[in-house]
Amino acid sequence: MNPVLLVTGGSRGIGAATARLAAARGWDVAVNYARDEAAAQAVAAEVRALGRRAWALQADVADDAQVRALFATLDREAGALDGLVNSAGVVDAAARVDEMSAARVARMFAINVLGTFACAREALRRMSRRHGGRGGAIVNVSSVAATLGSPAQYVDYAASKGAVDTFTVGLAREVATEGVRVNAVRPGIIDTEIHASGGEPDRARRLAASVPMQRAGQADEVAAAIVWLLSAEAAYATGALLDVSGGR
Repeated sequence: MNPVLLVTGGSRGIGAATARLAAARGWDVAVNYARDEAAAQAVAAEVRALGRRAWALQADVADDAQVRALFATLDREAGALDGLVNSAGVVDAAARVDEMSAARVARMFAINVLGTFACAREALRRMSRRHGGRGGAIVNVSSVAATLGSPAQYVDYAASKGAVDTFTVGLAREVATEGVRVNAVRPGIIDTEIHASGGEPDRARRLAASVPMQRAGQADEVAAAIVWLLSAEAAYATGALLDVSGGR
């Protein structure tokens, strides 16, 4: 039986690229989505075309009850869990902190931070040897914004990813003896749909010149790092924060 991977936010961008590459490397994949079922089903179909099992599973990771239901469904459908990629995340329109509403910041942290916590918690209850599991790997999708701060753009997003970094390191050390590795990938400017959701569809192209490599990255390039961290080749890597940012 192939190992089973859950990718949150798997219907687009980095999540979708990760689902496809993981399938090519031998994983069965559960593709989580919040709203766009058609996109998630399309990714699942690509996974099946590679000879793997696939499931498109709806849940808003900001809602703890939906997260618990998501994992319960995965238990029934897949019967196992060996890996989790926390890729679900949001940005918002560029703004200064003194222009941000409390609702905006709460939404940012609910999805980017609390959702990551909740999914990791449920994954550990299934993978950790402390709970009778067979081990596994978690990869959180952070951002180099955590180190840059994103002033006058989205400090709230940068702060949420800083929290993900700290969570990654702490959780990795907490479960290091339980057969579960926890790492994070920190993408830079990647040409995905997330920029359009923040009101700047051309942001990746506009900022490409600010990257030392003079180009935006591609989702597949981030997925390659994620899938490596999931693999046995990264068996001694835990608590790592891997920048995939073109040197930014």
